[in-house]
Amino acid sequence: MAKWRNGKGTLTVQGRNEAIPVEIAASYGARRRGLLGRDGIEGALLITPCNSVHTFRMRFAIDVAYLNRKLEVVAVKTMKPGRMGRISLRARHVLESEAGAMAAWGVRPGARLTVEG
Repeated sequence: MAKWRNGKGTLTVQGRNEAIPVEIAASYGARRRGLLGRDGIEGALLITPCNSVHTFRMRFAIDVAYLNRKLEVVAVKTMKPGRMGRISLRARHVLESEAGAMAAWGVRPGARLTVEG
């Protein structure tokens, strides 16, 4: 995608056929809101541009994947509510999901992702 916009789409992990629903948060307001106020998420949330997240006032633990410009996974972390994540200088985007989902999808360092939407 040349220009990211708020919306919905699908996420795929290279080498897998599963299409994962993804919400895209590209505006300042959508990025700032993220998953706050939710009890969960069906699929994932892609925050762009972004290289750090926090889980203050979150209601559930999340998996966080840091992605570079080519949508390659740089790192994956699981964060409990009330935590501050480190800044990833190599990351351009962050993908968030409910804790445990990324392992099931095969999202791990080195994996390449595709987002359509």
